[in-house]
Amino acid sequence: MTEFLELSMAAFKTERRISRRLARGTGLSEPRALKLTLEKIAGALGLPHLLAVRASARQAESARLCVKAQRRAALLALKKNKYTPGPAEWSAWFDGSAHPNPGRIGIGGLIVGPDGERVEIRQSAGYGNSGEAEYLALIAVLEAALRWQPAQLVIYGDSQVVINDVLQQAGAGAKGLQDQRTRVRELMAHMPAVALRWIPRHKNANADRLSQQAISLWHCPEPALTSVAAGKLGGTRCPPAELAASHMAPATSCSFTWHGQGVGDIAPCVGGTAALAGTASDRLQAIP
Repeated sequence: MTEFLELSMAAFKTERRISRRLARGTGLSEPRALKLTLEKIAGALGLPHLLAVRASARQAESARLCVKAQRRAALLALKKNKYTPGPAEWSAWFDGSAHPNPGRIGIGGLIVGPDGERVEIRQSAGYGNSGEAEYLALIAVLEAALRWQPAQLVIYGDSQVVINDVLQQAGAGAKGLQDQRTRVRELMAHMPAVALRWIPRHKNANADRLSQQAISLWHCPEPALTSVAAGKLGGTRCPPAELAASHMAPATSCSFTWHGQGVGDIAPCVGGTAALAGTASDRLQAIP
């Protein structure tokens, strides 16, 4: 690389313009004028130091643009990939809401099995922003799905931030959500085959409905549970304080409903709710 090319790569647009003006006014060659300009800017630290700093900055910017391009490519692939579920595959949807943003969090999830199993999750989950809400919803869905150990699970969500954050291979991840991404990856590692797929918001209506319903659980003075008999849904109630204290995270509202066969695996519903709330309780803030 010639000296002039190296200087040109290091110089900013304004600096190159100043050097051209200097060359025209003094009769100096452009390479000489550019070198004098950069030497003046470098000051006491010297030109080599300035060139090294500029080179390091260019490398960092190149790495940033590379990661950005990878995220765009991953999102484009998700949008273009028309996926058809297999016969033994479980499907799940998640959504989180913060009212306002940041504010009270409500999370919703829906899990559907190949034999008609159906699990709905609606839970108030402390205070936070929309990114934290989406991550808490995804974590709740994964924790609930682990009870069945599905051979194949595809999870759909409309949060590009969360899905891209989980799928990206390099980088520190979304700011302030590193712990949530670690937890999601830990849960996914316990499943034989699990995939995340982005969908538009209008195709995530069921999970969105459940997350909005979860916001209303904030108004229940005690944790709200849904009673379930074998394949039959009971009514929603606020349980006694001692039941809430023994089975759920303090002051955390949750509704966990089940439809289908094999209710013994999660019944009574209090047990299913406890499993969901207990594993995530360290991430949830208490409701005042």
